[in-house]
Amino acid sequence: MTNNAVFYGNQHIANGIRSRLIEDVNGLTMHVLEAGYDEVSDIETADKKRKPTIIFLHGFPELAFSFRHQLSAFADAGYHVIAPDQRGYGLTTGWDARYDGDVASFRMFNLAKDIVYLAKRLGLDCVDGIVGHDFGSPVAAWCALIRPDLFHSLALMSAPFGGPPPASMNRDKSKATTAVDGRGRPASMNDSLAALEIPRTHYQTYYSTEPANADMCAANTGLRDFFKGYYFLKSAAYKKNMPAPLDSWAAEQLAKLPRYYVMDLDKTMPQTVDAMMHDQRVSDAEDWLTDDVMDVYADAYSKTGFQGGLNWYRCSVAAEYSSDLTIFTGRKIEVPACYIAGAADWGIHQSPGQLEKMQTKACTEMTVMPFIQGAGHWLQQEKPETVSHLLLDFFAKQHSN
Repeated sequence: MTNNAVFYGNQHIANGIRSRLIEDVNGLTMHVLEAGYDEVSDIETADKKRKPTIIFLHGFPELAFSFRHQLSAFADAGYHVIAPDQRGYGLTTGWDARYDGDVASFRMFNLAKDIVYLAKRLGLDCVDGIVGHDFGSPVAAWCALIRPDLFHSLALMSAPFGGPPPASMNRDKSKATTAVDGRGRPASMNDSLAALEIPRTHYQTYYSTEPANADMCAANTGLRDFFKGYYFLKSAAYKKNMPAPLDSWAAEQLAKLPRYYVMDLDKTMPQTVDAMMHDQRVSDAEDWLTDDVMDVYADAYSKTGFQGGLNWYRCSVAAEYSSDLTIFTGRKIEVPACYIAGAADWGIHQSPGQLEKMQTKACTEMTVMPFIQGAGHWLQQEKPETVSHLLLDFFAKQHSN
């Protein structure tokens, strides 16, 4: 293991949080931020009382840095906490950055395998809790579903988990009425969106195209302002975010989603952000959406590009990359779980029916927290103290049982 990786800079990382590289993690050298490690980071201290351990998994387009507030709060509360840059992100290396490269390595089963291997490389026989936000949410969910012996409790943020895909999803791809993508959604969805009066496309389909990476890397506003606009639009500071459940996957229903989810067919994501930001004031979110924080993301993505994270979406929308998950069809998450989201987050409802499936079919012990007022999609950064309090309360209850 290699310690003292240099990445975010001292001005962004609180005292007590270290940055280091963990080698041989399912073929990766994985960069992690870690706190509360003094008693558990070395084999020599194994005879001391073990601290409860929590792993935090970020989403797109984010980094381990997105959990900086929670790392400090949990360390102060007596936890050992780890947040990795996941496959395709940040300082983690060993992944294929090419569009036409090893796309299958970004499939969900392998992403969950990354975290299992990370736990083993850290010498952890028990992970008391795992937290996932955005695209990190399904990774965390799959870790808990596949290895409940290792991951003892689960917190999902923003993205609900509806359970394993149906075993029948690959049986007949030739029929438009039965063909589905990697999440069990109608594969004809984008044909219907394109046929709307104003042609639209789903953002995950756009993210799966080859130009998407170059589009975002070359955003006219520069990466910092692109990140600032993208984050702002999905936050509570964007007052037009008034999410509500959708009835179905019908195109007319999906068209109710904001343009950052269901885009105009002829626009790139930077063009979409520019158009939506035309009459908006980022200063409304200046308490957390600051230039120096956005510089962290811009600097990281200027070095790696977006393709690693985009490959997650490519695997998500292609059923062939999810076929190995069908072996778990019908299996439920049986560890204690909670769901936390911002009240202004359309991510709660962007997948019709997922929230309900999570509560009734996917999990046996799921608690849905009251949605956090004044928070949108980036709730752990928009309302860090509230999120930390809710998570600490949930895990404290599990650890005391």
